[in-house]
Amino acid sequence: MYNPQLETFIRVADAGSFNKAAEQAFITPTAVIKQINLLEADLQVQLFNRTHRGLKLTKAGESLYRDAKYIIQYCRDSVIRAKNAMQKDDNIIRIGTSPMTPAQILVELWPEIHKQCPDIKFQLIPFENTPENAREILKNLGQNIDVVVGIFDDPLLDVRSCEGFEILRTPLCCAVSIHHPLAGKDKLQIQDLYGENLMLIRRDWSHYVDQLRDDIWQNHSQIHIVDFDFYNLEVFNRCENSNDILIAIQEWTNVHPLLKIIPMDWEHSIPYGLLHSPTPSKTVKRFLTAIRSVLRD
Repeated sequence: MYNPQLETFIRVADAGSFNKAAEQAFITPTAVIKQINLLEADLQVQLFNRTHRGLKLTKAGESLYRDAKYIIQYCRDSVIRAKNAMQKDDNIIRIGTSPMTPAQILVELWPEIHKQCPDIKFQLIPFENTPENAREILKNLGQNIDVVVGIFDDPLLDVRSCEGFEILRTPLCCAVSIHHPLAGKDKLQIQDLYGENLMLIRRDWSHYVDQLRDDIWQNHSQIHIVDFDFYNLEVFNRCENSNDILIAIQEWTNVHPLLKIIPMDWEHSIPYGLLHSPTPSKTVKRFLTAIRSVLRD
């Protein structure tokens, strides 16, 4: 479904050497060099700077490297989705899962949901939580994935062209490295964050996070805000490696083993629930109705 030379390109970029890439692929260095030369000729761009110290990606190579990983993963996922579509049962709810969109809350509600809809079944469909994947999946809910569990609010729903079903209002917490001085506490006061770097997702991503941002700017200037663009594993790794503090929720407790998520003594929270298509199927409608009933009871 994609040019196999892309896999060779990624292997060479990771290894930094034609010889090492050849060893990993169990082919000759000459064959690897030929594939890279053909790829550069087809694309009409130079992907590597060849020096006596080894290979280094050019700017064009760095750009292709990022996109190629996404292309390959997306193609693999598309095959899985195609196979799932062949096996689609009208009574199956396909739930997209990733580290930031765990299905645990549905697992907890499942016994009561099952009482009301004994014919409905769950099918968990994992996906890589990248900005590109998130946009594609949430824009097309109902096609290959029916629902995704996560945080949301109105601006986020407008951008992603989907609907949100709130299950609960989850408090905004702070994630810190287990080696951070604050990790020994079970609850934090906002004054505990004075002098710290606090990682907040960029403005306009969430109205609720923006309220927290404005509160800090107006009343707690001793906290240094550090912006980031998207919640993914890279951000959690950055939090652990930098010893900065990350705004998170308790539902992400198992995302990173070296981070501890600690409740805050404030009123800031965010809606947490299901993201689904604006025109859900009959089965998804029944599923949502069952959840409403369970939550009401």
